[in-house]
Amino acid sequence: MSNATPAPAFLAGKRILVTGGTGFVGRHLVPLLLEAGAAVTVITRSTSKTSHLPAGTRFLQASLATGEGLAQAFGEADLVVHMAALLFGLGWQDYLKANCRAAQCLASAFKEARRQGKAPSRVVFVSSMAGAGPSASPQGRSEKEPAAPVSVYGWSKLVSENILKAGIGDSLVVLRPPIIYGSGDLGLLPVYQGLQRGVAACPGLARDFPVAAIHVDDMARAVLLALSPEASGTYHLGDGRAYPMAEFYREAARALGVKARIVRLPLWFMGATAALATAFGMLVRLFRKNGRAPNWNLDKYREAREEGWTADCSRIREELGFAPTVSLEEGFRETMEGNYALGLLKDRRKDRQKGRR
Repeated sequence: MSNATPAPAFLAGKRILVTGGTGFVGRHLVPLLLEAGAAVTVITRSTSKTSHLPAGTRFLQASLATGEGLAQAFGEADLVVHMAALLFGLGWQDYLKANCRAAQCLASAFKEARRQGKAPSRVVFVSSMAGAGPSASPQGRSEKEPAAPVSVYGWSKLVSENILKAGIGDSLVVLRPPIIYGSGDLGLLPVYQGLQRGVAACPGLARDFPVAAIHVDDMARAVLLALSPEASGTYHLGDGRAYPMAEFYREAARALGVKARIVRLPLWFMGATAALATAFGMLVRLFRKNGRAPNWNLDKYREAREEGWTADCSRIREELGFAPTVSLEEGFRETMEGNYALGLLKDRRKDRQKGRR
């Protein structure tokens, strides 16, 4: 975006290994690393799509499920960014198999590289606010508060953090972002599609359900700062504001150029729909082993019913100078324009203009 800040000079010439580099955040992070003069290697699978990443990106097939190829990859890297994760699952088995198993393999790879005297100097793990839990404080949850996840996904992130801390030690930096939005994100796509049809659902009848958010470009810049020698420990992220869920959706609707009705649903009804969606997902698994879990399920309901998904971001601001540059209005404008270009959303503005003639 136009307000991008210069990449840190310390990244020039560094060999950086990235997991999850072909995904949503990776699409925005990898170009920044290359612009900074880093040599970037992205871990892929045989089914990974890589054509959207810039020329100069190196790709390496390795397994986060078995660890095959990871020790060698770690031994050839100065810095590592771990972003690969399963966001939507049907239960512990899904998240253990994906998120926690990947953390075990990465910790083992680091130990082996260290044994050979080739360990990376920094490993950045992109975790989640779900791993910390919601906050009752107006300032948002700080890094000093004990973690209290409310979902299986959140517990898998916290367990992964602890696995990596045990294996990597002080070389590990953990980032806990809230909602990450921007062009190319599939998680919020059903919400945008619903808004285009004129409606979106919010939890609760009488509460605001405030949430923190961060645009993907600011998220990518936070990763760059976390790679610096000055970074240490765990950092919470956000753009510095807390948005009532209804306001968050209304801003998205404005960016889409639509007037949408925000419907507040009772929690019991949302829980019932989540249970039905989860049951359907399990039924599909009986016939299709690798069937994808629905975006809305019981685990996501456990998060949606909680208030206070907000974060105190003062630590990363004071220690690393992180300053979000993308407002919610500007961020949603980029999101929709980018999704139109990617074909994820249909641009209905021309249709509405024709209808006014």
